[in-house]
Amino acid sequence: MVEDQELRLWLQRMTEGHPDAFREVYARIHLHVYRTVYFLVRNKHEVEDVVSEVYAALFQTLPAYDPAKPFKAWLNGIILRQTSSWKRRVWRRMKLGWRSRLLLPLAPSDRALPGEELFRDERRHELLEVVDRLSFKLREVIVLRYYHESSFEDIAVLLHIPVGTVKSRHHAAIRKLRYFMETDNKEKGASIHVQ
Repeated sequence: MVEDQELRLWLQRMTEGHPDAFREVYARIHLHVYRTVYFLVRNKHEVEDVVSEVYAALFQTLPAYDPAKPFKAWLNGIILRQTSSWKRRVWRRMKLGWRSRLLLPLAPSDRALPGEELFRDERRHELLEVVDRLSFKLREVIVLRYYHESSFEDIAVLLHIPVGTVKSRHHAAIRKLRYFMETDNKEKGASIHVQ
């Protein structure tokens, strides 16, 4: 997403209540928001719900946005907070109703989620599947570092943690990714030899 004066102008118009402003801002940020949430949320059926939460938070907090600061970093902060909040709510629901959920049959889903076709090519890459196996704390560092090309310092500001913690999580994530990939490759090699 390109930081530009035009986007800032539309953001200002959005805070003033201009009717077409949200459509214009949405057109400029929707792929960024959707992809980031998609990479952070394990259950892909919940992506649309989390994205809706991001836009609701954007509406609420936009008046507090400082135009002197980069919008992309501010937006990433909203995305991370909403994804974390969603994860906590889902965990609470699971803790409260885990017995009844075990008894309910899972309904198969035959159709793709809206917007999922955008990621079919990316999902083919084994790395994305491996990243999805990381814990949320490690995954958010990897997504910010490699998908959004954020510096360790920017990630530290977004996550409200020291730079050393970001580097530690990054190192742990890389180590786990290597382990997962080596293990997967060994399993694939073993299945080929068995056949």
